[in-house]
Amino acid sequence: MRDIAIISFAQTPAVRRIPEVNEVEMLMPAIHGALSQVDMTIDDIGFTCSGSTDYLAGVGFSFVSTLDGVGAWPPIQESHVEMDGAWALYEAWVKLQLGELDTALVYSYAKSSPGDLPMVLTRQLDPITVAPLWPDSVSLAALQARSLLDSGNYTEAQFAEVAARSRRSALDNPNAQLAWDRSAAELLGEDYHIAPLRKSDCAPITDGAACVILAAGDVARSKVKRPAWIRGIDHRVEPIHLGLRDLTVSESTRIAGEKAGVADGPIDVAELHAPFSHQELILRDALGLSSDVNINPSGGALSANPMMTAGLIRIGEVANRISAGDVNRGVAHATSGPCLQQNLVAVLEGEA
Repeated sequence: MRDIAIISFAQTPAVRRIPEVNEVEMLMPAIHGALSQVDMTIDDIGFTCSGSTDYLAGVGFSFVSTLDGVGAWPPIQESHVEMDGAWALYEAWVKLQLGELDTALVYSYAKSSPGDLPMVLTRQLDPITVAPLWPDSVSLAALQARSLLDSGNYTEAQFAEVAARSRRSALDNPNAQLAWDRSAAELLGEDYHIAPLRKSDCAPITDGAACVILAAGDVARSKVKRPAWIRGIDHRVEPIHLGLRDLTVSESTRIAGEKAGVADGPIDVAELHAPFSHQELILRDALGLSSDVNINPSGGALSANPMMTAGLIRIGEVANRISAGDVNRGVAHATSGPCLQQNLVAVLEGEA
């Protein structure tokens, strides 16, 4: 296996709505920001991979137009996944493992604001038995939260503690969309949005983009003083039929974490892609994270949740802290689909 590292990460500030620019214009600051951090141009990139979804743009093959952000002429090696950018990063990591190239650029983006996002996400459901019922994504998450409460493992107060801590942590994140300092008790005083979830338990709808640059071995060492090495990465998927799995646990996250090597050493920081407060609790259990692990110091998805991008941001946030020397080993998680259906886990480390 080749040593592959994240050497650069950039994202756009997360906002509720960016009506004045298109996807390419929104994306370009992230791409050029990542390149400039390591004094590279697109000519230095061997492979490009993107993550997005045409369902948000409402135009078939809309991702092709965003190649204008990197420049597709002269012809480049590129690929696209209809997934969060974390999965595009996984593809790029595999590509670099083949040994033919030494660098890769990964980007993802979404303008979630133009449509009704919770309803758009029903397209992820089984098209025969579930999608025709149009259960929106928040209602399905509320069903999962109710199952977790009924299990007796967690309480609404613990949901509120996650929400309060996340938005408080986001005060130190200039790219966050929601950041405030309110107590868990205050959040419990809110009316239900969709019981048992309150609005503070739910991630905001967000427009945004992000970009990561990967490099192999000595190339990575030549570009940055402290690369964030990807020591393990794995992703797993659970049945699309919600009735075939226990919604109170995340078996796919547990397996991915085991395969990625989460338990092979101490974890200093964890960025968990949890669009709903109760999902952080499920993920924390699945990964076996102890109480002293710093979870979502960026504020996580509860402070900003650009679709198809929030998972890649979780990886970038951990990489940034490792490169800065603040931590030595961290875990990043990304999810896609209803109720934590698909999960990716990556373990990142500083130079040994």
